[in-house]
Amino acid sequence: MTNPLQFESPSFKKRIKGMLGVDFYRLFHTPMFYIFLFIAAIIPAMISAMTMMPSPDGGASTPLYSNLWQIIAASKSLYVIKTIADYANMNMVFIFGGIMVSVFIGHDYKSGYVKQLFTTHAKKQDYMISKSLVCAFAMACMCITYLIGGIVGGLFAGYDTSVNVLSLVVAVLGKMILSLGWASLYTFLNVIFRRYFGISIASSFFFGTGILIIGVAAIVEKLPIPTAILNIFLYGASVNANLSSGISALIVCIAVSLAWAFFYNFLGTKILSKSDVY
Repeated sequence: MTNPLQFESPSFKKRIKGMLGVDFYRLFHTPMFYIFLFIAAIIPAMISAMTMMPSPDGGASTPLYSNLWQIIAASKSLYVIKTIADYANMNMVFIFGGIMVSVFIGHDYKSGYVKQLFTTHAKKQDYMISKSLVCAFAMACMCITYLIGGIVGGLFAGYDTSVNVLSLVVAVLGKMILSLGWASLYTFLNVIFRRYFGISIASSFFFGTGILIIGVAAIVEKLPIPTAILNIFLYGASVNANLSSGISALIVCIAVSLAWAFFYNFLGTKILSKSDVY
């Protein structure tokens, strides 16, 4: 006979659905989300506008790009950055997206939401997965507003609009898909530095710049080692999604994003399970 006082634990699907509902509600009802969407849109527009400003000697300023779509993605895989134009594309979303994730998760700890959450019923794994998915959605939305801002700014600056449509679609979709891997990394970092808000933001900013991969690439390109091996990392895969990419680049982005998302969620769950989360 079933004990009427015995309750079954909610299924994984129900738990995740409940946590996602709460996290999405919090995301959509905080000004921070919309502020970062605006930031993502205004950055490429400002970069394009700067190219139209007169130089100090009164002459016309030299444009950063030769094509509008270079604001969105590089023309080819560039693991070593030589000019600001090589860096100033949609990859910048992963920098500001990291800061957004730090603020979003940091509020959980400052408000006491995490203490209440884990005191009731939520599992550590559910927390990691929900935060990763919601923050990935937010960063993908930032990619979209960046795309809109880049198009508007590029058209205003008068850039050439010719492009390989398939490569452009692959580049944009690839970077949006990589948002899951990046969001999982930032969630993991914020779990590690949960008591140190400033350090969590600094670490997210640091890894978002991809400076480690750029540094390694500067060494690897001088050796008889294929630079493309860096594509197994988040920043390398993002660089691989460019205006010369094919479907294979999209497959790489999907595989890399899922692999790192699984890895960081696994580690984050282990850390939360073995330490004080408050």
